[in-house]
Amino acid sequence: MTAGRTGRRGAAAAVVAALLATGCGGGDDPSSTGGDAPMFTNPVVSTDAPDPQAIRVGDTWYLFHTNAGGRNVPVLTSPDLVDWTPVGDALPELPEWADAGKNWAPEVIQLAPGRFVLYYTVAGRESGRQCVGRAVASAPQGPYRDDSDGPLICQAELGGAIDASPFRDTDDSLWLLWKNDGNAIGVDTWLWSQRLSADGLTLVGEPTKLLKQTEPWEGALIEGPFFHRQDGRLHLFFAANAYDTAGYAEGYAVCASPSGPCAKAPENPILKTNAVASGPGHASMVVKDGRTWLLYHAWLPGQEGSVDPGRQVWLDEVTWEGGRPTVKGPTATLQPEP
Repeated sequence: MTAGRTGRRGAAAAVVAALLATGCGGGDDPSSTGGDAPMFTNPVVSTDAPDPQAIRVGDTWYLFHTNAGGRNVPVLTSPDLVDWTPVGDALPELPEWADAGKNWAPEVIQLAPGRFVLYYTVAGRESGRQCVGRAVASAPQGPYRDDSDGPLICQAELGGAIDASPFRDTDDSLWLLWKNDGNAIGVDTWLWSQRLSADGLTLVGEPTKLLKQTEPWEGALIEGPFFHRQDGRLHLFFAANAYDTAGYAEGYAVCASPSGPCAKAPENPILKTNAVASGPGHASMVVKDGRTWLLYHAWLPGQEGSVDPGRQVWLDEVTWEGGRPTVKGPTATLQPEP
Protein backbone atom coordinates (compact mmCIF):
# COMPACT_ATOMS: atom_id res chain seq x y z
CA MET A 1 0.00 0.00 0.00
CA THR A 2 2.77 2.43 0.85
CA ALA A 3 5.64 3.58 -1.30
CA GLY A 4 8.04 3.05 1.59
CA ARG A 5 11.15 4.96 2.60
CA THR A 6 14.80 3.88 2.69
CA GLY A 7 13.82 0.46 1.37
CA ARG A 8 13.11 2.17 -1.94
CA ARG A 9 16.37 4.10 -2.00
CA GLY A 10 17.83 2.19 -4.94
CA ALA A 11 14.79 2.71 -7.13
CA ALA A 12 14.44 6.27 -5.94
CA ALA A 13 18.05 7.03 -6.76
CA ALA A 14 17.46 6.05 -10.37
CA VAL A 15 14.45 8.34 -10.52
CA VAL A 16 16.43 11.15 -8.91
CA ALA A 17 19.28 10.77 -11.38
CA ALA A 18 16.92 10.95 -14.32
CA LEU A 19 15.11 13.96 -12.92
CA LEU A 20 18.27 15.85 -12.09
CA ALA A 21 19.63 15.13 -15.54
CA THR A 22 16.63 16.88 -17.05
CA GLY A 23 16.53 19.64 -14.46
CA CYS A 24 13.20 18.44 -13.06
CA GLY A 25 11.95 17.14 -9.76
CA GLY A 26 10.77 20.20 -7.90
CA GLY A 27 12.92 19.46 -4.84
CA ASP A 28 16.32 19.97 -3.28
CA ASP A 29 19.39 18.08 -4.42
CA PRO A 30 19.37 14.93 -2.25
CA SER A 31 23.14 15.11 -1.93
CA SER A 32 22.67 18.23 0.19
CA THR A 33 20.65 16.45 2.87
CA GLY A 34 23.71 14.69 4.25
CA GLY A 35 24.15 12.26 7.11
CA ASP A 36 22.24 9.09 7.83
CA ALA A 37 18.87 10.67 8.51
CA PRO A 38 15.93 8.53 7.37
CA MET A 39 14.92 9.52 3.86
CA PHE A 40 11.81 9.17 1.75
CA THR A 41 10.49 9.90 -1.71
CA ASN A 42 7.01 10.65 -2.97
CA PRO A 43 4.42 9.30 -3.28
CA VAL A 44 4.04 8.04 0.29
CA VAL A 45 0.92 6.06 -0.68
CA SER A 46 1.30 4.59 -4.15
CA THR A 47 -2.27 3.33 -4.63
CA ASP A 48 -5.50 5.26 -5.20
CA ALA A 49 -6.14 7.33 -2.04
CA PRO A 50 -7.79 10.63 -3.01
CA ASP A 51 -8.53 13.59 -0.70
CA PRO A 52 -6.23 12.60 2.18
CA GLN A 53 -6.52 13.99 5.71
CA ALA A 54 -4.52 12.87 8.73
CA ILE A 55 -4.60 13.37 12.49
CA ARG A 56 -2.13 12.34 15.17
CA VAL A 57 -3.22 10.45 18.27
CA GLY A 58 -0.40 9.50 20.63
CA ASP A 59 2.52 8.31 18.53
CA THR A 60 0.38 7.22 15.56
CA TRP A 61 -0.90 9.09 12.51
CA TYR A 62 -4.29 8.14 11.06
CA LEU A 63 -5.05 8.95 7.43
CA PHE A 64 -8.57 8.95 5.93
CA HIS A 65 -9.43 9.23 2.25
CA THR A 66 -12.20 8.95 -0.35
CA ASN A 67 -13.82 5.52 -0.80
CA ALA A 68 -11.68 2.91 -2.54
CA GLY A 69 -11.26 -0.86 -2.53
CA GLY A 70 -14.83 -1.45 -1.41
CA ARG A 71 -14.40 0.61 1.78
CA ASN A 72 -16.60 3.62 2.58
CA VAL A 73 -13.83 5.45 4.46
CA PRO A 74 -10.46 3.73 4.16
CA VAL A 75 -8.11 4.40 7.07
CA LEU A 76 -4.35 3.92 7.21
CA THR A 77 -1.87 4.30 10.06
CA SER A 78 1.75 5.44 10.20
CA PRO A 79 4.40 6.13 12.84
CA ASP A 80 6.16 8.75 10.71
CA LEU A 81 3.85 10.14 7.94
CA VAL A 82 5.83 8.10 5.41
CA ASP A 83 5.17 4.38 5.89
CA TRP A 84 1.40 3.79 5.79
CA THR A 85 -0.50 0.58 6.58
CA PRO A 86 -4.19 0.07 5.73
CA VAL A 87 -6.22 -0.94 8.80
CA GLY A 88 -9.76 -1.21 7.44
CA ASP A 89 -12.92 0.82 6.98
CA ALA A 90 -13.54 3.65 9.44
CA LEU A 91 -17.25 3.79 8.48
CA PRO A 92 -18.30 0.21 7.69
CA GLU A 93 -22.05 1.00 7.85
CA LEU A 94 -23.83 4.00 6.35
CA PRO A 95 -26.95 5.55 7.89
CA GLU A 96 -30.37 4.56 6.55
CA TRP A 97 -30.83 7.84 4.66
CA ALA A 98 -27.66 7.36 2.57
CA ASP A 99 -26.73 5.32 -0.49
CA ALA A 100 -23.35 3.65 -0.95
CA GLY A 101 -20.71 4.39 -3.55
CA LYS A 102 -19.99 8.10 -3.21
CA ASN A 103 -18.26 8.53 0.14
CA TRP A 104 -15.82 11.33 -0.50
CA ALA A 105 -13.35 13.56 1.32
CA PRO A 106 -13.69 12.33 4.93
CA GLU A 107 -12.09 14.35 7.74
CA VAL A 108 -11.81 13.58 11.44
CA ILE A 109 -11.34 15.77 14.51
CA GLN A 110 -10.66 14.68 18.09
CA LEU A 111 -12.90 16.59 20.49
CA ALA A 112 -11.96 14.84 23.74
CA PRO A 113 -10.13 11.71 24.91
CA GLY A 114 -12.02 8.79 23.43
CA ARG A 115 -14.28 11.00 21.29
CA PHE A 116 -13.70 11.46 17.55
CA VAL A 117 -16.09 12.92 14.98
CA LEU A 118 -15.94 12.07 11.28
CA TYR A 119 -17.43 14.36 8.62
CA TYR A 120 -17.93 12.73 5.25
CA THR A 121 -19.62 13.21 1.89
CA VAL A 122 -22.32 10.68 1.00
CA ALA A 123 -25.15 10.25 -1.49
CA GLY A 124 -28.37 11.45 0.12
CA ARG A 125 -31.25 9.22 -0.96
CA GLU A 126 -34.07 11.74 -0.54
CA SER A 127 -32.34 14.70 -2.20
CA GLY A 128 -30.60 12.73 -4.93
CA ARG A 129 -27.52 14.90 -4.27
CA GLN A 130 -24.30 14.63 -2.32
CA CYS A 131 -24.70 15.58 1.33
CA VAL A 132 -22.50 15.85 4.42
CA GLY A 133 -22.92 13.40 7.29
CA ARG A 134 -21.27 13.08 10.68
CA ALA A 135 -20.37 10.01 12.70
CA VAL A 136 -18.79 9.35 16.10
CA ALA A 137 -16.25 6.83 17.39
CA SER A 138 -14.30 6.18 20.58
CA ALA A 139 -11.09 5.37 18.70
CA PRO A 140 -9.49 7.26 15.79
CA GLN A 141 -9.64 4.32 13.38
CA GLY A 142 -13.31 3.74 14.15
CA PRO A 143 -15.68 2.13 13.65
CA TYR A 144 -17.63 5.38 13.37
CA ARG A 145 -21.40 5.35 13.73
CA ASP A 146 -23.83 7.87 12.25
CA ASP A 147 -27.04 7.72 14.27
CA SER A 148 -28.67 10.73 12.61
CA ASP A 149 -32.05 10.79 10.88
CA GLY A 150 -30.71 12.79 7.95
CA PRO A 151 -27.72 14.70 6.61
CA LEU A 152 -25.99 17.48 8.49
CA ILE A 153 -25.82 19.61 5.31
CA CYS A 154 -27.28 19.01 1.87
CA GLN A 155 -28.02 22.25 -0.06
CA ALA A 156 -29.69 20.26 -2.85
CA GLU A 157 -30.86 23.46 -4.55
CA LEU A 158 -27.19 24.48 -4.89
CA GLY A 159 -26.05 21.12 -6.28
CA GLY A 160 -25.38 19.39 -2.98
CA ALA A 161 -22.77 19.74 -0.23
CA ILE A 162 -19.34 18.08 -0.21
CA ASP A 163 -15.80 18.30 1.20
CA ALA A 164 -16.54 19.09 4.86
CA SER A 165 -13.58 20.07 7.03
CA PRO A 166 -13.72 20.65 10.82
CA PHE A 167 -11.59 23.31 12.54
CA ARG A 168 -10.98 24.20 16.19
CA ASP A 169 -9.86 27.82 16.53
CA THR A 170 -7.56 29.24 19.19
CA ASP A 171 -10.57 30.44 21.20
CA ASP A 172 -11.77 26.79 21.29
CA SER A 173 -14.71 27.48 18.97
CA LEU A 174 -15.56 24.74 16.47
CA TRP A 175 -16.26 25.41 12.80
CA LEU A 176 -17.14 23.43 9.71
CA LEU A 177 -16.09 24.30 6.17
CA TRP A 178 -17.65 22.81 3.05
CA LYS A 179 -18.38 23.41 -0.62
CA ASN A 180 -21.74 23.54 -2.34
CA ASP A 181 -21.39 21.23 -5.35
CA GLY A 182 -22.51 23.86 -7.82
CA ASN A 183 -20.54 22.49 -10.74
CA ALA A 184 -22.88 19.45 -10.65
CA ILE A 185 -25.72 21.68 -11.84
CA GLY A 186 -23.86 24.51 -13.56
CA VAL A 187 -23.94 27.14 -10.80
CA ASP A 188 -21.24 28.80 -8.66
CA THR A 189 -19.24 26.75 -6.20
CA TRP A 190 -18.95 28.54 -2.88
CA LEU A 191 -16.87 27.65 0.15
CA TRP A 192 -19.01 27.99 3.28
CA SER A 193 -18.32 28.10 7.02
CA GLN A 194 -20.58 27.70 10.05
CA ARG A 195 -20.17 27.25 13.80
CA LEU A 196 -20.47 23.77 15.25
CA SER A 197 -21.90 22.82 18.63
CA ALA A 198 -19.42 21.77 21.31
CA ASP A 199 -20.11 18.09 20.60
CA GLY A 200 -19.53 18.61 16.87
CA LEU A 201 -22.88 17.09 15.87
CA THR A 202 -25.01 20.09 14.98
CA LEU A 203 -24.58 23.45 13.28
CA VAL A 204 -25.06 26.72 15.17
CA GLY A 205 -26.29 30.01 13.75
CA GLU A 206 -26.20 30.73 10.02
CA PRO A 207 -23.71 29.69 7.32
CA THR A 208 -21.43 32.24 5.68
CA LYS A 209 -20.19 32.31 2.10
CA LEU A 210 -16.43 32.79 2.03
CA LEU A 211 -15.13 32.36 -1.53
CA LYS A 212 -16.14 31.18 -4.99
CA GLN A 213 -14.31 30.57 -8.27
CA THR A 214 -13.11 33.90 -9.71
CA GLU A 215 -9.61 33.40 -11.16
CA PRO A 216 -8.64 31.89 -14.54
CA TRP A 217 -6.53 29.13 -12.96
CA GLU A 218 -9.56 27.99 -10.92
CA GLY A 219 -11.65 27.04 -13.94
CA ALA A 220 -15.28 26.34 -13.06
CA LEU A 221 -14.89 25.44 -9.38
CA ILE A 222 -13.09 25.61 -6.06
CA GLU A 223 -13.31 22.85 -3.44
CA GLY A 224 -11.51 20.87 -0.72
CA PRO A 225 -11.21 23.73 1.83
CA PHE A 226 -9.42 23.65 5.16
CA PHE A 227 -8.33 26.24 7.73
CA HIS A 228 -4.85 26.54 9.25
CA ARG A 229 -3.58 29.20 11.64
CA GLN A 230 0.10 30.12 11.37
CA ASP A 231 1.53 32.72 13.77
CA GLY A 232 -1.99 33.90 14.50
CA ARG A 233 -2.96 34.37 10.86
CA LEU A 234 -5.89 32.34 9.54
CA HIS A 235 -5.29 30.72 6.16
CA LEU A 236 -8.00 29.09 4.06
CA PHE A 237 -6.50 26.55 1.66
CA PHE A 238 -8.50 25.20 -1.28
CA ALA A 239 -8.19 23.25 -4.52
CA ALA A 240 -9.54 24.42 -7.85
CA ASN A 241 -10.25 23.36 -11.44
CA ALA A 242 -11.27 19.92 -12.76
CA TYR A 243 -9.89 17.17 -10.52
CA ASP A 244 -9.00 14.83 -13.40
CA THR A 245 -6.87 17.30 -15.35
CA ALA A 246 -3.40 18.79 -15.08
CA GLY A 247 -5.06 22.13 -14.31
CA TYR A 248 -6.09 21.01 -10.81
CA ALA A 249 -4.02 22.92 -8.25
CA GLU A 250 -3.93 24.31 -4.71
CA GLY A 251 -4.28 27.91 -3.55
CA TYR A 252 -5.04 29.82 -0.38
CA ALA A 253 -6.68 32.92 1.04
CA VAL A 254 -6.22 34.87 4.26
CA CYS A 255 -9.31 35.34 6.44
CA ALA A 256 -10.09 37.85 9.18
CA SER A 257 -12.02 35.13 11.05
CA PRO A 258 -13.57 31.70 10.35
CA SER A 259 -16.65 33.56 9.08
CA GLY A 260 -14.58 35.80 6.82
CA PRO A 261 -13.98 38.02 5.07
CA CYS A 262 -11.27 36.24 3.08
CA ALA A 263 -8.89 37.50 0.39
CA LYS A 264 -7.19 35.19 -2.10
CA ALA A 265 -3.42 35.27 -2.38
CA PRO A 266 -2.10 36.94 -5.53
CA GLU A 267 0.59 34.28 -5.94
CA ASN A 268 -1.93 31.43 -6.35
CA PRO A 269 -1.69 28.62 -7.18
CA ILE A 270 1.02 27.62 -4.72
CA LEU A 271 1.03 23.93 -5.73
CA LYS A 272 0.56 22.90 -9.34
CA THR A 273 1.47 20.35 -12.00
CA ASN A 274 5.14 19.83 -12.80
CA ALA A 275 7.26 17.13 -14.45
CA VAL A 276 6.74 14.57 -11.66
CA ALA A 277 3.11 15.01 -10.56
CA SER A 278 -0.06 16.13 -12.29
CA GLY A 279 -3.14 17.82 -10.81
CA PRO A 280 -1.90 18.09 -7.20
CA GLY A 281 -4.50 19.25 -4.70
CA HIS A 282 -7.30 18.56 -2.22
CA ALA A 283 -4.79 18.83 0.56
CA SER A 284 -4.64 18.84 4.34
CA MET A 285 -2.01 20.22 6.72
CA VAL A 286 -0.11 18.33 9.38
CA VAL A 287 2.31 19.75 11.95
CA LYS A 288 5.20 17.70 13.30
CA ASP A 289 7.96 19.02 15.56
CA GLY A 290 7.06 22.58 14.67
CA ARG A 291 7.25 22.04 10.91
CA THR A 292 4.24 22.08 8.58
CA TRP A 293 3.66 19.54 5.83
CA LEU A 294 1.06 19.28 3.10
CA LEU A 295 -0.62 15.94 2.42
CA TYR A 296 -2.25 15.98 -1.01
CA HIS A 297 -3.17 13.73 -3.90
CA ALA A 298 -1.76 13.81 -7.43
CA TRP A 299 -1.80 11.78 -10.63
CA LEU A 300 1.19 10.40 -12.45
CA PRO A 301 1.82 12.66 -15.47
CA GLY A 302 -0.19 11.49 -18.47
CA GLN A 303 -2.46 9.29 -16.32
CA GLU A 304 -5.02 11.87 -15.22
CA GLY A 305 -8.36 10.17 -14.64
CA SER A 306 -6.89 6.67 -14.50
CA VAL A 307 -8.05 4.14 -11.93
CA ASP A 308 -4.70 2.42 -11.54
CA PRO A 309 -2.71 3.75 -9.78
CA GLY A 310 -5.16 6.63 -9.48
CA ARG A 311 -4.55 9.60 -7.21
CA GLN A 312 -1.61 8.83 -4.97
CA VAL A 313 -0.73 10.58 -1.70
CA TRP A 314 2.21 12.98 -1.66
CA LEU A 315 3.88 14.75 1.26
CA ASP A 316 5.87 17.97 0.97
CA GLU A 317 6.99 20.61 3.45
CA VAL A 318 5.42 24.05 3.71
CA THR A 319 7.66 26.96 4.73
CA TRP A 320 6.50 30.43 5.80
CA GLU A 321 7.98 33.83 5.04
CA GLY A 322 6.18 37.03 5.87
CA GLY A 323 3.08 35.00 6.67
CA ARG A 324 2.99 33.48 3.18
CA PRO A 325 3.15 29.70 2.68
CA THR A 326 5.45 28.13 0.10
CA VAL A 327 5.03 24.46 -0.77
CA LYS A 328 8.27 22.68 -1.65
CA GLY A 329 6.67 20.44 -4.21
CA PRO A 330 5.59 18.36 -5.89
CA THR A 331 8.88 16.58 -5.30
CA ALA A 332 10.14 13.17 -6.37
CA THR A 333 13.68 13.48 -4.99
CA LEU A 334 15.02 11.94 -1.81
CA GLN A 335 14.41 14.14 1.23
CA PRO A 336 14.65 13.73 5.02
CA GLU A 337 11.60 12.34 6.75
CA PRO A 338 9.45 14.74 8.79
